[in-house]
Amino acid sequence: MTPLTFTSYVRNRGPVLLRTARSLTANPADAEDLLQTALTKTYLSWERIEDHRALDGYVRRALLNTRTSQWRKRKVDEFAVEDLPEPEPQAGPDPAEQQAVRDAMWRAVLRLPARQRAMVVLRYYEDLSEVQTAEVLGVSVGTVKSAVSRALAKLREDPQLAADALGEPGPATAAA
Repeated sequence: MTPLTFTSYVRNRGPVLLRTARSLTANPADAEDLLQTALTKTYLSWERIEDHRALDGYVRRALLNTRTSQWRKRKVDEFAVEDLPEPEPQAGPDPAEQQAVRDAMWRAVLRLPARQRAMVVLRYYEDLSEVQTAEVLGVSVGTVKSAVSRALAKLREDPQLAADALGEPGPATAAA
């Protein structure tokens, strides 16, 4: 069995480790920096790590220790004031609205015929290419292209999707 190299480890486990780092910070750029720092510490200790099956645990611990250290070093400026400041408006879109739109889209996808739904899920939720989708379903690439095109047209024209996304009663709920 060939020894595991640091480069191959990072290449194979990098995406999983980045997800772990993202769970520790709110900012994706900070997560990348956190992972880079933890991987640097791992690289410096690579020769001393005897059990390479425990590498994920080692890197996760390095991520957590690094994040804790960053948190402790942060500078916090607190000032006593008589009146509380007005809250600033949110800069980005409302997370609740984004979730409502995602939920509405998923309900619309579930209303598609089974074959179109399978192709849309593989293409856009699983992020497979048209060729990969065709291979998984055992159909031609042209079939995937046309079925996905028809499914997207149905989704664009779905009155219930528009109503759900806007939080209004749609044709199905208004008649009930």
